[in-house]
Amino acid sequence: MAAFLTFIMLISGCSAAPAGSGAESRTVAPANSTHYEPPAFRNAEFHPDAAVSGSGAEIDLSAVSQGYVAVRAQSDKRLKCQVVYGDVKYNYDLPGDGTPVVYPLQSGNGQYNVRVMQNTTENKYMELFSAQADVVLDSEFEPFLRPSQRVAYSVDSACVLLASDISAQAADAAAVVSSVYEYIQSNVDYDYDKAQNIVDNNVTGYLPDPDETLSTKKGICYDYAALAAAMLRSQGIPTKLITGYVSSGGSELYHAWNMIWLEESGWITVEIRAPRHEWQRIDLTFAAAGQSALVGDGKGYADKEVY
Repeated sequence: MAAFLTFIMLISGCSAAPAGSGAESRTVAPANSTHYEPPAFRNAEFHPDAAVSGSGAEIDLSAVSQGYVAVRAQSDKRLKCQVVYGDVKYNYDLPGDGTPVVYPLQSGNGQYNVRVMQNTTENKYMELFSAQADVVLDSEFEPFLRPSQRVAYSVDSACVLLASDISAQAADAAAVVSSVYEYIQSNVDYDYDKAQNIVDNNVTGYLPDPDETLSTKKGICYDYAALAAAMLRSQGIPTKLITGYVSSGGSELYHAWNMIWLEESGWITVEIRAPRHEWQRIDLTFAAAGQSALVGDGKGYADKEVY
């Protein structure tokens, strides 16, 4: 039986090697041992020949069994894409220049309504076009094995190439997770200025860029979680990016972390055990940055949205 491991990447200074120290700790498979063999890269893309269209919007439902929908639209006004599953609604930004965007179908099997919305006044939107699909996923893991708007990467991304290098040295999936965790914790610093700017200016619609985080070696919780998700998904390890709230000095702080599914059980780092048959939380932000007013105290997690 497989087991989901919650990989909460909290940037907190509880690691032996401080973030940004240059240490690149990896789990290396012993000589002559079996190495982890990742499955073929799972992509997500827009198929124009399969899309349904109307009012300048196109919705591609041809890959819903693989856990995603792709949308593009043309408009000189602000656009949103709303993915509806029963009472659950996810609202995403959608560019008006015709660039295709992939959105996950993370709520499981069932009927989805995908709506392209156009801004009318202030925060009000009207529907331009919509399409429905009865979704039966190839597996429950499909939405968490592919790139999407919040976890953006391609087969040629720098973070994917690094993950491939790391997994080539790992004995199994648990070792891949451990090595990715250690790499990010040791090489990415928490960007307090960026976090404070987002708080002070009430920034909305922020989208992480895993390759940028890897290049600059700094980021906020959202960046840590997106980088970890991109690296692990690219190696065939189902990984959720979760946003929600964590306790901080008696109040709640908006935060992001990961959950990861592993077939193996046992230790993946010194601090983290991965038991069978249940999700475990791993927070890289807390591990790299330590408790603070912007990071929280690593307790009281409350999931809000899953990507």
